[in-house]
Amino acid sequence: MLCCLNPDCSNPLNPDSASHCHECGTPLIPLLRGHYRIIKVLSNEGGFGKTYLASDVDKLDEKCVVKQLAPKTQEPMVIKKAIELFKQEANQLQQLGEHPQIPSLYAYFEQDNYLYLVQQYIDGLNLLKELQLQGIYRESKVQELLLDLLPVLKYIHERGVIHRDIKLQNIIRRSSDGKFVLIDFGASKQLSETVQTKVGTAIGSHGYSAPEQLQHGQTYPASDLYSLGVTCFYLLTGISPSKLWMEHGFSWTNDWRRHIKVKSVLPSQELGNFLDKLLIADIQKRYQSASEAYAHLTHNTFNHTSINEPLQTKLTQRTQLDNLLKNQLLLFSIITLLTLGIGWYSSKQSQNIQPNQDQEENRFKLAPKTLSGHSSDVNSVAFAPDGKILASASDDKTIKLWNSATGQEIRTLTGHSNWIWSIAFSPNSKILASSGADKTIKLWDVATGNLINTFKGHTQGVSSIAFSPNGKQLASSSLDKTIKIWDVASAKEIRTLEGHSQAVDNIIFSPDGATLASGSWDKTIKLWNLVNGQEIRTLKGHSDIVLSIAFDARGVMLASSSKDKTIKLWNLVTGEVIRTIEGHTEKVNSVTFASGGKYNQPLNIDEILISGSNDNTIKLWNPVTGKKLRTLKKDSGFIYSIVVSPDGQSIASGGSAGNNLKIWHIPF
Repeated sequence: MLCCLNPDCSNPLNPDSASHCHECGTPLIPLLRGHYRIIKVLSNEGGFGKTYLASDVDKLDEKCVVKQLAPKTQEPMVIKKAIELFKQEANQLQQLGEHPQIPSLYAYFEQDNYLYLVQQYIDGLNLLKELQLQGIYRESKVQELLLDLLPVLKYIHERGVIHRDIKLQNIIRRSSDGKFVLIDFGASKQLSETVQTKVGTAIGSHGYSAPEQLQHGQTYPASDLYSLGVTCFYLLTGISPSKLWMEHGFSWTNDWRRHIKVKSVLPSQELGNFLDKLLIADIQKRYQSASEAYAHLTHNTFNHTSINEPLQTKLTQRTQLDNLLKNQLLLFSIITLLTLGIGWYSSKQSQNIQPNQDQEENRFKLAPKTLSGHSSDVNSVAFAPDGKILASASDDKTIKLWNSATGQEIRTLTGHSNWIWSIAFSPNSKILASSGADKTIKLWDVATGNLINTFKGHTQGVSSIAFSPNGKQLASSSLDKTIKIWDVASAKEIRTLEGHSQAVDNIIFSPDGATLASGSWDKTIKLWNLVNGQEIRTLKGHSDIVLSIAFDARGVMLASSSKDKTIKLWNLVTGEVIRTIEGHTEKVNSVTFASGGKYNQPLNIDEILISGSNDNTIKLWNPVTGKKLRTLKKDSGFIYSIVVSPDGQSIASGGSAGNNLKIWHIPF
């Protein structure tokens, strides 16, 4: 097909054999400037021309974007401003060079009385389309955007450029690597200029543009930061800033939280404070540079540091009935002996020759099985204890059940009104529990897919759920800083555990069901006595929020992973760290143990530690020595959840890459 370049043509696509447009009669141009074959219209630039998708025949038909300037207005001032901005965009793209998150300039020329700009094509969705398809962002995705784009703004500002039109439509998430790319520099300007914009030629977008930009035509680096803050607000809420601006002017940013109707999407205090400083109308009180904002972001804002110190570690209380005292003393004696055994075994293992890491990783060539079906990030995965079914939960508000052997989808469960964060099977594999941002816990009949019951009681989103080993109780943790224990049969709350000073992110029962462990944003892990609901011990050592915890098969050791990029193994008797494992380059979202496999033959161990991270890897570790055994890589994106099959032979992972989950065979 040939595309007509008449900007007024309403139906520009024509057969290859045509010499004139069948719609408007304009002569067709097979190759613009002898290089570029126009494929289709990408967008109409509101009376100033069009943007086309094209292919460069001199570069093996590599795709590119062709912008055409053809103002329809007769107003000389407006035409002059449009031409100025168009040339300026070309100059800016050339000046900014080859930054990987800014489109490259290929050509700038005039032909048939129209100006054309040719630039790199970015394959991906702009954030407005992504928001429409996938729904509002969770806080972690907003953090990802900020950490990715602030260095880009630092780069352009240091080169004397202000973008002036940062909004969802001008940010594309690149399909190949998930990076955010900043496009459309047509409204950018040199820092050295002072432009007093006249009515009718204001540059920027209402709702996104800072007060000094729309009211006085003056822009600074802090003006771009204001627009970035508005962009984050839109992604968090789905509420159009243009609409708020029309109704309230700039005053809506003074108390932007009140426009969030769904309280579960309220950002943390840290992110909220950061956005406050981006959105403040007084430019002098805003961050003055992207560097300043980025430094605050990385060093302070998301450390989740509490103003109040966490509760002091309580000494183990054993003043209950004599029989309880005897039972617990016996349990502690067994744990002590086993822990000493681990220390001896660690000493023996440290004498063994470790496998060559490069050889070990290169030997892993088996491709994972990919299961596709969700339309947004996969937050949680779980194998049924009988090993027949794999379940996955997503930001798309659905749960999917899969045949774990064939990878075929069995059914989809719907009923949650917001993101689903956690799922768990009952020990008999007959019930699936789910929880999420809608503050509820739901129980499902696995065989029929019918909803059995809904538990309500938490005042904020329910981050994690777990069945007790006997299946009679269900534990839930929440952003409301509490843990609740429920009777599964009656759906009644048994008790509420309080003690964490910030959101509780993860919970798990010990294998014997006597202890519950909880990990929190307050950087601590707490152990709870489930007989009386009392806190046994607080484990401290992570420098950032605790994201995942797991008991080993014997209940002797606890593993924890954190935003501080480390994994820690804990002695449950003393509360001390056995060892800290480092190797991931981003936060470690999930950690678990694999047992039951045939690891003892090649590795001389019967249990493996496994971790999944935002660095796009799953790593396998020897828990006795802390040495890395393998690294498994996904295609792209973060890994949010990992789980091991009951036979210890497979790993399932879910995350942000293509909304898929993957099943890996453990190659030992």
